[in-house]
Amino acid sequence: MTTTLSERVSQSAFDGSMLRVVLLMDLHEGTQQRFFEAYERLRHDIASVPGHLGDQLCQSFENPSQWLITSEWESAPQYLAWVNSEAHAEQVKPLGACARSMRPLKFTVLRETGRRYDAPQAGFGARLQEGPRLGEGVVRHALTFTVKPGSEGKVAELLSSYSSPAAHVDDHTRLLRTSLFMHGNRVVRAVEVQGDLTAALRHVSEQPEVRAVEHAINPYLEQDRNLSDPESARMFFMRAGLPAVHHVAEHGPQPDRITRHALFYPAKPGCGPLVARFLARQDERASKIPTSPVLSSSIFQRDDVVVRLLDVSGPADGRFAGGFGMDGPRDAAVLDRLLAGAPQAPHPMDLITDRRAPAQS
Repeated sequence: MTTTLSERVSQSAFDGSMLRVVLLMDLHEGTQQRFFEAYERLRHDIASVPGHLGDQLCQSFENPSQWLITSEWESAPQYLAWVNSEAHAEQVKPLGACARSMRPLKFTVLRETGRRYDAPQAGFGARLQEGPRLGEGVVRHALTFTVKPGSEGKVAELLSSYSSPAAHVDDHTRLLRTSLFMHGNRVVRAVEVQGDLTAALRHVSEQPEVRAVEHAINPYLEQDRNLSDPESARMFFMRAGLPAVHHVAEHGPQPDRITRHALFYPAKPGCGPLVARFLARQDERASKIPTSPVLSSSIFQRDDVVVRLLDVSGPADGRFAGGFGMDGPRDAAVLDRLLAGAPQAPHPMDLITDRRAPAQS
């Protein structure tokens, strides 16, 4: 049976469809008024952000400590550009100080039905997602940070020596895979989760073996952090977040030997979204080649840091992975114009650990 592209591409920030972001919040007792005032300041700041269409602030009529903020954006890249910025990190601090928990959820808009949508607004150019995306129910996310030059070997040793945390999180969530790569002093940790990503990341951070290794690498980090302080931890993970912006995979029987590769694409200033979009097109084109040994590709991007994660049938050296999806010298020249340090980039990253959860019985 032939697999269509819409079935292979389970995630993409680049289809031009409108994005709706839902932020669920549970506030500390007595902070409702302070939270509302912080939101009033934030909404004026965000109104001028490119791509922002509007917000709704909702308070639970059953529990006054539970709040919901929904925002609409013309497209996912515009939202990601704002949410990954230092300006956003500072703007949401007052909201975070009021919250016991915050859970953001991001959805591309597939259909709009009902009376309010019967007569679309004139001139409104946001697009809807063309059709449902199919996937295996896996959420992908990555974290990235840099360590002090000269400490790379020690950090790699620490990050490869701890015991894997338990895969079971709760009845609905399971940690499937964690892959850790390094290039120079940059660390990238990619995770795959079945269920609730936030619950899985909280579960991992609470494990004693993980807390011990995170404490051990603190002296080697270029950016100071204090994970015992909730606000410091929140800001670190916000800045370290490397969201998945595109995923394409070939479904069906998997070969016995699969190797995982990561490539680091250091984009020129302001070119990170262009690099990620370019790679997404290459992935979609290459996925149509029946003889391709690449089974899946995930692209992670934040600002001008772009990482491509490839699962390959059998061995593949860095030259193959670096050229995946390139159709001749013209494509290579386009990518070179977008990358800092070209033509040496992209850089194959060193695999430090690749931990998979045991199969469920």
